[in-house]
Amino acid sequence: MSSAGTLGQEVGASPMATARSIVYVVDDDEWVRESLETLIEDEGWQPETFASAQEFLDHPRAFTPNCLVLDVSLPGLNGLELQKRMVERTDMPIIFLTGHGDIPMSVGAMKAGAVEFLTKPFNAEVLLTAIRHALERSRIAQAQEVEMRELRERYASLSRRERNVMAWVVAGLLNKQVAGELDIAESTVKAHRGQVMQKMKANSVADLVKMTVKLGLKAPR
Repeated sequence: MSSAGTLGQEVGASPMATARSIVYVVDDDEWVRESLETLIEDEGWQPETFASAQEFLDHPRAFTPNCLVLDVSLPGLNGLELQKRMVERTDMPIIFLTGHGDIPMSVGAMKAGAVEFLTKPFNAEVLLTAIRHALERSRIAQAQEVEMRELRERYASLSRRERNVMAWVVAGLLNKQVAGELDIAESTVKAHRGQVMQKMKANSVADLVKMTVKLGLKAPR
């Protein structure tokens, strides 16, 4: 097991890395852990097994598509409590396993974002299908995370004046109108606008508008 980072930290720079997808398993039943480890390995994924929620929380994670197969009944912190702690971890979908689940429990888990809620003994193919779906969700979430990180970095590279120009351009103003709003020459606006397009890697004003929405920027007043 890797020793770098913590569960909440990233190890590696991209979800597109060559590392295998990881399936984490948290179950206090050794037989279940060993069975799932074999099942996961046979599918070409990397299994990481833990006997308790705390052991899992203390483990570092790699930034590669992953999911969590989680037992509901665990010593100490139980599966549902662990799910609540991971509410922000959209890149790690959860599949619940339980030996004595009930409908309210499963409904609550699914509403909180679980991919599946399976009762032991589980059907192997049903579980594998759920894992495939979870890993795809993880891949998409991590790709979006990388995209947002890069977008924020591009915006952070803009000067204050470039951000002002971008805001007015996105609001639909022409260069001449932006010049009036900022009390600068139209040629200066054109120069700043060119820098904005280049730094933001935008091909059109429409691209800038989409980026502004993703960044949650407010229109100028």
